[in-house]
Amino acid sequence: METASTTVITTENLTRTFGVNVAVNALTVTIQAGEVFGFLGHNGAGKTTTVRLLNGVIAPTAGAARIFGLDPTTHGHRIRARTGVLTETPALDNRMTARDTLRYFAEVYGVPVGERTRRIDELLGVFELGNRAGSKVGGFSKGMRQRLALARTLIHDPDIIFLDEPTSGLDPVAIREVHHLIEQLSHRGRTVFLCTHNLAEAERLCDRVAVLAQGRVLAIGATQELGRQLNRGHRVSVEINADDLARALHLFTQTPRVSLAEPAADRAMTRNGSVLIVLHGVGRADVPHLVRAAVEQGLDLYRIQPEAPTLEDVYFALQEL
Repeated sequence: METASTTVITTENLTRTFGVNVAVNALTVTIQAGEVFGFLGHNGAGKTTTVRLLNGVIAPTAGAARIFGLDPTTHGHRIRARTGVLTETPALDNRMTARDTLRYFAEVYGVPVGERTRRIDELLGVFELGNRAGSKVGGFSKGMRQRLALARTLIHDPDIIFLDEPTSGLDPVAIREVHHLIEQLSHRGRTVFLCTHNLAEAERLCDRVAVLAQGRVLAIGATQELGRQLNRGHRVSVEINADDLARALHLFTQTPRVSLAEPAADRAMTRNGSVLIVLHGVGRADVPHLVRAAVEQGLDLYRIQPEAPTLEDVYFALQEL
């Protein structure tokens, strides 16, 4: 197992084209062991192609990658022995039982014979499939199939886990369990490469994210770091008397350094008199001035809360650049 300070994935100008279509465009990134790294982008942004390149399934058109210090183009089989890949639509044999599915992949990945039963039972338990271990996959719901595919991905205890929409089709309880599992994998030094459309999921789980568009990385970093780089203003949520909402909006829009003042998007918050304000200039230092202006106009302030930019804010701001 790699230590937390070990670099396990590096790419330099990694590029893949299909005819005139550039699927991955000069990707340069470094990922450390134990990191949960989010790969975010619309369908067709290049996420799946990148996973295939890093696992040596396809060769790059230009640039280079190293996984565990190995070149996927020439050592793909050695890399794949240490990685687990969950695709967005995992293929499962409907004729096989859950236990047989895991036993088959344990053999494929060379899990020691003495470890197979323990490992299979453990994963069946983790994904709550123990009572269906002898049932054929063809009778499984979408959520059950997804849980089995996750168990299959982890059967050989890989060092890097590539997950493409891992919570797709799962109920809220199962989603929480998958999130907990990803956190546990990271704590054990495993690296998780998470491709997801779920921005809230990525914000909760990922140490850093890469935001893609049309095969090109727009930005890489932690959410707060990217938010500071974009410099789209400092957000403040203010709660007032709901009867004063119109007067408050007029006041705040006339206040220096306020670039936006609008009712909160959440209907319940709007009923309570919540206003979202975006400040430019020095940001937090302008908040006391905002409070004084409201008090001088006789507005009752019940709450004022500076808000860091969310990953959703960052994602859509980057897409607009």
